[in-house]
This record gives sequence, C-alpha cells and structure tokens, in this order.
Amino acid sequence: MTTKTNPKHEGFSADERAAMKEHAQELKKAARRNPRTAKADAEADVLAKIAGMPEPDRALAERIHEIVKASAPELTSKLWYGMPAYVKDGKIVCFFQNADKFKARYATLGFNDIANLDDGTMWPTAFALTKLTPADEKRIGELVKRAVS
Repeated sequence: MTTKTNPKHEGFSADERAAMKEHAQELKKAARRNPRTAKADAEADVLAKIAGMPEPDRALAERIHEIVKASAPELTSKLWYGMPAYVKDGKIVCFFQNADKFKARYATLGFNDIANLDDGTMWPTAFALTKLTPADEKRIGELVKRAVS
C-alpha cells in the first residue's frame, strides 16, 4: 500500500527547528544550574535575550517584562523556545514572542492554559502587539494579574 504525500509540506520551518534547538539547549542549561542561583541566572538569560532583539521588538519586550514583573512579582522569568516567558509553579503562564522570531508582522503576548483568563466558553489567549499605549500597558497589567489569580 502506498500513501500520497503532500509535495508542498516540508515539515518544520527553519525558524521552528531553531526554536526547538533553543528549547533543548535551555533545558540542558537549566539542568546544570546551581539551585541557589537558578532564578537569577534564568532572569539574566531573559534580559540578555531581550537585549539581543532588534527594534521595535526589544522595546516591546522590555516593557512587557517590566509590566509582568510589576503586576505579578510571584512569576519567575525563563526562556522558553528562545522567548521570554513567565512561570508559576513550574508552568508557563505567559510569554512574549518577538515578531522577528518567526518573521511575523507583529509581536505576540501569549497566555498558556494555566492562565486564569477564562471568560465564558471563549476568550483570547494571544494578543498581537505593534506598539504599547498607556491603555495597552494597563490592560496587560490587569490581564497578568488575572492570569495568576
């Protein structure tokens, strides 16, 4: 028996493969960390990743990082598939995906299923970002607080 394959399907993109490789390296690095300095080391990794982003992603990521840390100080930072992510009890609550990562036209602030954002039977879990206004910053802070409640 033979099966047809889709000639247009090429599997994971180069960007997706790179993200998976980054994640594997992150896991290896985390396993080798000194438990006493692991939190600070992970925070330093996130800040270094943000610093290496091109503009305007860097400015967005810096501000998102500040908002998340101020809104939910109980969250810890770590890299997740090469993206800044914020963790509660070992699980990713939210993350920032810079536009440049997958050559998208906008950055994304995403929330995983651990985030307490349920609202009826349907609610958003990702938000496109091109810039941040004061109203956007306020809404993000409220979403993050709600996500960890």
